[in-house]
Amino acid sequence: MLRELNESGELMAVGNTAFALTPALRESYATGGDEELEYAAMLDAASASLRLLNAELDKDPETVMRRAVVSADVDGAVLRSDLDYAVVKLAGPIPLKVIAAIHLDTEEAQTAVRAAAAVIDAADMGDPDAEFTLGDAEDHELAWYAVQELPFVLELL
Repeated sequence: MLRELNESGELMAVGNTAFALTPALRESYATGGDEELEYAAMLDAASASLRLLNAELDKDPETVMRRAVVSADVDGAVLRSDLDYAVVKLAGPIPLKVIAAIHLDTEEAQTAVRAAAAVIDAADMGDPDAEFTLGDAEDHELAWYAVQELPFVLELL
């Protein structure tokens, strides 16, 4: 998806699904400012990227295993509280010009991310071993990249 963003200048989220600081997310936390709550939404997006990576593994076992989150300021997103507190449905593709940053795992996270992608569904169902494996991936902080760095980041993958 990042390669497509770089080539076409827009990102099409799977099912137009994204994650955001929503009123429901804000209400679910007793305390926390916007930055903390945006970070929580980013972690939800990072978990969702594990599902995309797991699907890619079925097609290509050599897929680069790094969670990716694209941060953007968009209008027209509709709340999807039926899915989770931070889930929204986008109105359409996200143009490159509204993307604020790209967050990506470092190379050191790949082993943990590969293991987490394989068990993300089990973790959602409460499997303690899968949750532990997921936690190993979540222990890796996503690196921040400016949008202008995308072509160079892709070369390094």
